[in-house]
Amino acid sequence: MDRRRRHVQLGLIAATQVLGMAMWFSASAVLPALRAAWQLSDLQAGWLTASVQVGFVVGAVTSAVLNLPDRFPPQRVAALAALGAAATTAGVPLFADGFVPAVLLRLCSGFFLAGVYPVGMKLMASWFGPAGRGLALGVLVGALTVGSALPHLINGLGDLPWQGVLFAAAGLGVGAAAVSLTSVRPGPHLSGGGARPRPRYVLEMFRERGPRLANLGYFGHMWELYALWTWLPSFVSTGVGGGDTTVGLVVFTAIGVAGLAGCLLGGWAADRFGRAPAAGTALVTSGACCLASPLVHTAAWPVLMVVLLVWGATVIADSGVFSTALSEVADSRYVGTALTAQTAIGFLLTVVTINLVPLAADAAGWRYAFLVLAPGPLLGALAMRTLGKSTPPGARQRDRAGRMR
Repeated sequence: MDRRRRHVQLGLIAATQVLGMAMWFSASAVLPALRAAWQLSDLQAGWLTASVQVGFVVGAVTSAVLNLPDRFPPQRVAALAALGAAATTAGVPLFADGFVPAVLLRLCSGFFLAGVYPVGMKLMASWFGPAGRGLALGVLVGALTVGSALPHLINGLGDLPWQGVLFAAAGLGVGAAAVSLTSVRPGPHLSGGGARPRPRYVLEMFRERGPRLANLGYFGHMWELYALWTWLPSFVSTGVGGGDTTVGLVVFTAIGVAGLAGCLLGGWAADRFGRAPAAGTALVTSGACCLASPLVHTAAWPVLMVVLLVWGATVIADSGVFSTALSEVADSRYVGTALTAQTAIGFLLTVVTINLVPLAADAAGWRYAFLVLAPGPLLGALAMRTLGKSTPPGARQRDRAGRMR
């Protein structure tokens, strides 16, 4: 295989994710302005993000049941999905005049984004064998992380009204579609389309011990991830304080910069030390940050930033590891379906925690709100420990060398 071509495709697929996922938190980044304009309650504000998660779940289930990324060229699926998400993101400033139409449009955005991220995982896995797949998928999740944080950067650096932030995110989505359609191609390691319909594979993969444990670890990871990303601005602003610009830059640094570093480190560790140890370490560390959050809520800026940087890195470092593990044990003809089903269930859990955190904040204050997230990563770490123990010593050595399928 041409190494240069493989690395070019890695960059193109990652660029598609950065541009496409900028639409995910586009409304969350301007929540204060939307709350003032539309008189939104805390619950309604939460649903502006949770609706994207719900839409993503519906879109992912639809894609998985129909085996879309395995039956059709995945780069075309991703391009069309990015265009759909761009249209519905731009629709909020164009057509929404309040909470209900905005939530409906955000739900549609999530539906289309289900054709961008999971399909991107399949495309990335198709270019890399087991020896480098952990790091490659770490790059992909790092791209998702940077893309998800981009609206906070746009809002923090620019002097745009909330409509301008959403238009900018939609424009990036159009760019994602253009890159995917014109330049991205599937690699030789997985099926590039044409698989026969097999809806039941969504459930069949859970019958095997390895995929089941990998999924349980992923679900614990997702219990924490998006609720932290959604409510971190509120946690920061109610603690040490700061204006919109300061909070936006802090959140972008913690989620985007530290998250990207964590993804690359997690991918490298998965190839070097094995999937289960790498994921387990990240889960334990992020869970510890959850437990420590009340102690740093009003701490000095340097202390808070150190914790947020560690948390931002470890909360996402294992995401690509779970995708890597599943891509290696699932039927190669239906890897796209397996990854899409995994993310569908994981994102369904995020709807629960995104709405649970503000309820905890109302009951006990923002200082203690993130404690409700701690059980997820800690239970996920137990699943990874079980997975690691169930792997024979010889297989562990092959996994550390990155050669185990």
